[in-house]
Amino acid sequence: MSSNQVSVFVLTYNQENFIAQAIESILMQKTNFTYQLVIGEDCSTDTTREICEIYAQQFPDKIKILPALDTNIGLIANYMRTLKECDGKYIAICDGDDYWLDEYKLQKQVDFLESNPDFSIIYTRVRKLYPNGEFKESTVIPQKTSSTFDDLIFDNYIPSVTALFKNIQDNCSEIPDWILNYPYGDWPTYLWTIKNGGKVYFLDEITAVYRMEIGVSSKIRKKVSTIDEINSRITREILKDSSFKSRKEIVKQALIKQKIRLMVRYNRERNYVEAFKLYFCNLKYFFHIYSVSKMYLYSLYKSYR
Repeated sequence: MSSNQVSVFVLTYNQENFIAQAIESILMQKTNFTYQLVIGEDCSTDTTREICEIYAQQFPDKIKILPALDTNIGLIANYMRTLKECDGKYIAICDGDDYWLDEYKLQKQVDFLESNPDFSIIYTRVRKLYPNGEFKESTVIPQKTSSTFDDLIFDNYIPSVTALFKNIQDNCSEIPDWILNYPYGDWPTYLWTIKNGGKVYFLDEITAVYRMEIGVSSKIRKKVSTIDEINSRITREILKDSSFKSRKEIVKQALIKQKIRLMVRYNRERNYVEAFKLYFCNLKYFFHIYSVSKMYLYSLYKSYR
């Protein structure tokens, strides 16, 4: 690890209208430790790279911009190469179209993790910014302040722009390459971080802004079932990965729950063939066939109303 307490992980591509605000919001952090911005710029066709380079020249000790690419490699490949360049004790995420609000965000989060070594991840509430300029505070508030792998495997409730987590990258614990097969890497990274222990803490404060309806994630979220499909596939990868063998039983339970949820989504979207295939092909795995059958029939009924 380097002398930097935190590596702030920034991915950006064609975000000339947003990247300066993201960088400024990180540079404004007030801390009693050193931190570094690690910027993975993915061969933008606008002035994003030039803006990042100007900041890197002004703050050479604080900003590391990864070498320019000859071609665009895509979000997840850029995610992996940037993550591997983060050598701080902790890693924070701020995508190039998001930004932080609280100038003490990093200090609060590091203080907590330093004082509570049984925790490996800390996150907060987020403010959502819509294209029309409207702000909305996230209404999703966890039921528990403290959670574990056994909670997070069922769904990703951590807004990436608010997260800070322990950096456990080393020669013996490399992040799995199968993540490259999926359009986002934050959720599997959190699960990988706490696969052998470590809790997740929710700090009930708003520290960051997440821009809605732009970027790669907005395209994925146009159909709710798409996220459930991807999460189910990721969960199957985790089930096959020997690094997660101690979590096998809870991963199996999560996969069943995800399949049930996806079945309901399909019916609501009137994708009846896929819903029936999930229902029929997975009956033997369902613990409560009667309850699942009721959910299937009810979601089918609701889709016609």
